[in-house]
Amino acid sequence: MYELLTLPDERLRQVSQPVTTFDDKLLAFTQGLEAAMLHGAGGVGIAAPQLGVLQRIIIVDCSLGLHKNKNHGRLIMINPEIIEHDGEVLGREGCLSVPEWVGTVPRARRITVSYQDIDGQQQELSTKAFEARVIQHEIDHLDGILFIDKVVSTKDLIRRMDK
Repeated sequence: MYELLTLPDERLRQVSQPVTTFDDKLLAFTQGLEAAMLHGAGGVGIAAPQLGVLQRIIIVDCSLGLHKNKNHGRLIMINPEIIEHDGEVLGREGCLSVPEWVGTVPRARRITVSYQDIDGQQQELSTKAFEARVIQHEIDHLDGILFIDKVVSTKDLIRRMDK
């Protein structure tokens, strides 16, 4: 079982490597990655580096939680790359790896992302709104970037209250 990394763990700041082998080991890892996302409070996305695995793998599922806007359901994206983006919108973000904070972050309103699916087949997806935000957030993890690096202002960081 993998452990969810949280700040200040320096592995969260490392750049991930492309996936080149699509096999049962990859499938098993993505199942564990998804389980970690579902175990986290309110998680709608997760990236492999959050479990200490420096590979370019993300999972996004915006059908979970409070955000019921149009989305594509569960997406396993391997070697994702944003190939088009349009507009900019501010929005509040949090992160399983930065559990104590939320903040306002600018993101592209619409994106098109190229990626490989679990079988290694090339895919392309255009999306907008919350789903686009989550995908951008997770791709940032693959480059060692956390949402706190992109907040509009440090005055905009808000400590989460314990329930």
